[in-house]
Amino acid sequence: MNQFMQLALDEAKKGMQSGKGGPFGAVVVKDGTVISTASNEVLLTNDPTAHAEIVAIRRACQTLHSFDLTGCTIYATGEPCPMCLSAIVWANIKTVYFALAANEAEKIGFRDSMIYRHLRQEETILHLEQMDAEEVMGLYEAYEKQGSYIY
Repeated sequence: MNQFMQLALDEAKKGMQSGKGGPFGAVVVKDGTVISTASNEVLLTNDPTAHAEIVAIRRACQTLHSFDLTGCTIYATGEPCPMCLSAIVWANIKTVYFALAANEAEKIGFRDSMIYRHLRQEETILHLEQMDAEEVMGLYEAYEKQGSYIY
Protein backbone atom coordinates (compact mmCIF):
# COMPACT_ATOMS: atom_id res chain seq x y z
CA MET A 1 0.00 0.00 0.00
CA ASN A 2 1.16 3.54 -0.79
CA GLN A 3 2.68 5.29 2.25
CA PHE A 4 0.20 8.18 2.11
CA MET A 5 -2.79 5.86 1.81
CA GLN A 6 -1.39 3.89 4.75
CA LEU A 7 -1.26 7.13 6.74
CA ALA A 8 -4.90 7.85 5.80
CA LEU A 9 -5.82 4.33 6.93
CA ASP A 10 -3.97 4.82 10.23
CA GLU A 11 -5.80 8.13 10.80
CA ALA A 12 -9.14 6.46 10.04
CA LYS A 13 -8.43 3.67 12.53
CA LYS A 14 -7.42 6.11 15.28
CA GLY A 15 -10.43 8.31 14.70
CA MET A 16 -12.86 5.43 14.57
CA GLN A 17 -11.44 3.74 17.67
CA SER A 18 -11.54 6.98 19.66
CA GLY A 19 -15.18 7.60 18.70
CA LYS A 20 -14.51 10.68 16.56
CA GLY A 21 -16.44 9.35 13.58
CA GLY A 22 -16.71 6.81 10.81
CA PRO A 23 -13.97 4.73 9.19
CA PHE A 24 -12.55 7.52 7.08
CA GLY A 25 -9.12 9.14 6.92
CA ALA A 26 -7.47 11.63 4.60
CA VAL A 27 -4.01 13.03 3.94
CA VAL A 28 -3.06 16.14 1.95
CA VAL A 29 0.37 15.96 0.30
CA LYS A 30 2.39 18.55 -1.62
CA ASP A 31 5.66 17.80 -3.37
CA GLY A 32 5.95 14.51 -1.51
CA THR A 33 5.50 16.15 1.91
CA VAL A 34 2.54 15.53 4.19
CA ILE A 35 0.78 18.84 4.81
CA SER A 36 -2.11 17.52 6.92
CA THR A 37 -3.80 14.39 8.15
CA ALA A 38 -7.30 13.88 9.47
CA SER A 39 -9.96 11.41 10.38
CA ASN A 40 -13.70 11.80 10.23
CA GLU A 41 -14.79 13.99 13.19
CA VAL A 42 -18.56 14.10 12.69
CA LEU A 43 -19.39 12.40 16.00
CA LEU A 44 -16.75 14.32 17.97
CA THR A 45 -17.88 17.74 16.77
CA ASN A 46 -21.57 17.10 15.99
CA ASP A 47 -20.75 18.63 12.62
CA PRO A 48 -22.05 16.74 9.57
CA THR A 49 -19.43 18.50 7.41
CA ALA A 50 -16.47 17.23 9.47
CA HIS A 51 -15.57 14.51 6.99
CA ALA A 52 -11.91 13.48 6.89
CA GLU A 53 -11.29 15.20 3.56
CA ILE A 54 -12.86 18.47 4.74
CA VAL A 55 -10.89 18.44 8.00
CA ALA A 56 -7.67 17.63 6.13
CA ILE A 57 -8.31 20.46 3.66
CA ARG A 58 -9.01 22.93 6.49
CA ARG A 59 -5.79 21.94 8.25
CA ALA A 60 -3.76 22.11 5.04
CA CYS A 61 -5.10 25.60 4.33
CA GLN A 62 -4.12 26.71 7.83
CA THR A 63 -0.66 25.21 7.46
CA LEU A 64 -0.07 26.80 4.06
CA HIS A 65 -1.88 30.06 4.95
CA SER A 66 -3.91 29.83 1.76
CA PHE A 67 -7.31 28.66 0.56
CA ASP A 68 -5.63 27.58 -2.68
CA LEU A 69 -4.13 24.10 -2.46
CA THR A 70 -2.87 24.02 -6.06
CA GLY A 71 -0.17 21.38 -6.36
CA CYS A 72 -1.57 19.27 -3.52
CA THR A 73 -2.89 15.74 -3.75
CA ILE A 74 -5.36 14.13 -1.39
CA TYR A 75 -5.43 10.50 -0.31
CA ALA A 76 -8.65 9.19 1.24
CA THR A 77 -9.75 5.83 2.54
CA GLY A 78 -13.14 6.27 0.85
CA GLU A 79 -14.35 7.78 -2.40
CA PRO A 80 -15.10 11.42 -1.61
CA CYS A 81 -18.78 12.20 -1.14
CA PRO A 82 -20.23 15.03 -3.24
CA MET A 83 -19.57 17.57 -0.44
CA CYS A 84 -15.94 16.52 -0.11
CA LEU A 85 -15.50 16.34 -3.86
CA SER A 86 -16.79 19.91 -4.13
CA ALA A 87 -14.39 21.07 -1.39
CA ILE A 88 -11.53 19.36 -3.22
CA VAL A 89 -12.46 21.20 -6.41
CA TRP A 90 -12.80 24.56 -4.58
CA ALA A 91 -9.36 24.00 -3.02
CA ASN A 92 -7.86 23.45 -6.51
CA ILE A 93 -6.65 19.95 -5.70
CA LYS A 94 -6.40 18.13 -9.02
CA THR A 95 -5.58 14.56 -7.94
CA VAL A 96 -7.49 12.32 -5.54
CA TYR A 97 -6.53 8.78 -4.63
CA PHE A 98 -9.11 6.73 -2.73
CA ALA A 99 -9.35 3.14 -1.57
CA LEU A 100 -12.99 2.06 -1.37
CA ALA A 101 -15.81 3.23 -3.63
CA ALA A 102 -19.00 4.88 -2.37
CA ASN A 103 -21.03 1.71 -2.94
CA GLU A 104 -18.82 -0.06 -0.36
CA ALA A 105 -19.66 2.62 2.23
CA GLU A 106 -23.33 2.27 1.33
CA LYS A 107 -23.21 -1.42 2.30
CA ILE A 108 -22.66 -0.40 5.93
CA GLY A 109 -25.19 2.45 5.89
CA PHE A 110 -23.41 5.55 4.56
CA ARG A 111 -25.47 7.61 2.09
CA ASP A 112 -22.89 8.85 -0.42
CA SER A 113 -24.31 6.76 -3.26
CA MET A 114 -27.80 8.11 -2.59
CA ILE A 115 -26.53 11.68 -2.98
CA TYR A 116 -24.79 10.77 -6.24
CA ARG A 117 -28.07 9.24 -7.48
CA HIS A 118 -29.87 12.47 -6.56
CA LEU A 119 -27.35 14.55 -8.49
CA ARG A 120 -27.85 12.30 -11.52
CA GLN A 121 -31.62 12.84 -11.06
CA GLU A 122 -32.18 9.11 -10.55
CA GLU A 123 -33.97 9.74 -7.25
CA THR A 124 -35.16 12.75 -5.28
CA ILE A 125 -34.01 13.26 -1.70
CA LEU A 126 -34.78 16.96 -1.20
CA HIS A 127 -36.79 19.85 -2.55
CA LEU A 128 -34.73 22.59 -4.23
CA GLU A 129 -36.45 25.74 -5.49
CA GLN A 130 -35.10 29.09 -6.64
CA MET A 131 -36.84 32.16 -5.22
CA ASP A 132 -36.88 35.84 -6.22
CA ALA A 133 -33.26 36.97 -6.34
CA GLU A 134 -33.35 40.61 -7.46
CA GLU A 135 -31.96 42.06 -4.20
CA VAL A 136 -29.39 39.31 -3.91
CA MET A 137 -28.17 40.07 -7.43
CA GLY A 138 -27.34 43.56 -6.16
CA LEU A 139 -25.17 41.98 -3.48
CA TYR A 140 -23.28 40.00 -6.11
CA GLU A 141 -22.84 43.10 -8.26
CA ALA A 142 -21.51 45.07 -5.26
CA TYR A 143 -18.97 42.34 -4.57
CA GLU A 144 -17.86 42.40 -8.19
CA LYS A 145 -17.44 46.19 -8.05
CA GLN A 146 -15.24 45.88 -4.96
CA GLY A 147 -12.75 44.06 -7.13
CA SER A 148 -12.44 41.31 -4.52
CA TYR A 149 -10.82 37.99 -5.26
CA ILE A 150 -13.04 35.37 -6.89
CA TYR A 151 -12.32 31.89 -5.56
